[in-house]
Amino acid sequence: MSFNPTILSSPVLMTQEGHLLVVTLNRPRVINSLNLDMVRLLQAALAVAQAEPGIRMVLLRGTGERGFCAGADLKILAQAIQSGMATAADEFFQEEYALDLAIHTFPKPIIILADGVTMGGGLGLAAGADLIIATERTRMALPETRVGFIPDVGATGWLFSKCPPGYPEFLALTGYEVQGAETVRLGLATASTRSSHLPLIQDALVRFRLPLPPDRRAAAQLLREELSLFFEPPPTLPCPLDEWVAEHFQGCSSLAGLTASLSTCSLDSLYCREVWERLGERSPTALAVTLELLRHNQGRPLPEVFAAEARAAAFMVRHPDYLEGIRARLVDKDDQPRWSPPTIHDLGPSPLVFP
Repeated sequence: MSFNPTILSSPVLMTQEGHLLVVTLNRPRVINSLNLDMVRLLQAALAVAQAEPGIRMVLLRGTGERGFCAGADLKILAQAIQSGMATAADEFFQEEYALDLAIHTFPKPIIILADGVTMGGGLGLAAGADLIIATERTRMALPETRVGFIPDVGATGWLFSKCPPGYPEFLALTGYEVQGAETVRLGLATASTRSSHLPLIQDALVRFRLPLPPDRRAAAQLLREELSLFFEPPPTLPCPLDEWVAEHFQGCSSLAGLTASLSTCSLDSLYCREVWERLGERSPTALAVTLELLRHNQGRPLPEVFAAEARAAAFMVRHPDYLEGIRARLVDKDDQPRWSPPTIHDLGPSPLVFP
């Protein structure tokens, strides 16, 4: 996609095109990764959209060809923690979660162009939108356990209302990457289209003249019908992975139980081998905290989900696995993290206990 921003230096651009407020993440060199300044600018954009009667809907997109948003800028967070300012990381997560919750509860329709990488905090921005439009280039995942952190941004709650059985646990624990139209089948996106159609979709939103009902969901349905000619039919064929995921991941309450369940599947199973590899390379502590969050947050209201995730995030950024994961994956890039403890089998009692 090509855009014509007027203030190229700003990490978030905001322009009004008729009754459409277009908000653009503008850090393409880091796949529009979020920092605190961006979070606050996005909150300000929502405030403008809510206060201005002439704005009837919000479109959120990203610059560059690589993706919509790769999540939080982990290097900035790591630098703050290394400097003894873990409270700065706490502040970022608190404001990021408040932004995500504001998107879920916003009174006007929000449309996300989830083209390319849409991961972690990028999924957090998208999850509360009315239309989440994926393309053939879309890649969605929650990869946090690989860097010694947890899937957050409300995911340990809203995954259960969006995804088929077992997938909330599977996606959160393994970081499995969902691509293209498969994001619609698994509930992470609401529609898929060709990336070449995205400018046409934006033009159609600008030209849309019908009155929108005051109810956000009803308004979003009207917009969905208006844009339906650009959307591809959702996948309808069953996927063999679905049954396997439900069998081994749905409702799992302990990592020991999960590994025991996985040990019963055939060693020749492609799914089994890949999941063993994925779990084995992730922080055992992060996996344990993630599973505890999933079991605690399933079915809870989103404000409670975010509160529990904030507690878990504060714990994880102070745990040695967080800086070690960022070092191994993003700084030195040796892919040899030294987790503490090193394996799932070395874990002690759960580090967090929710009432």
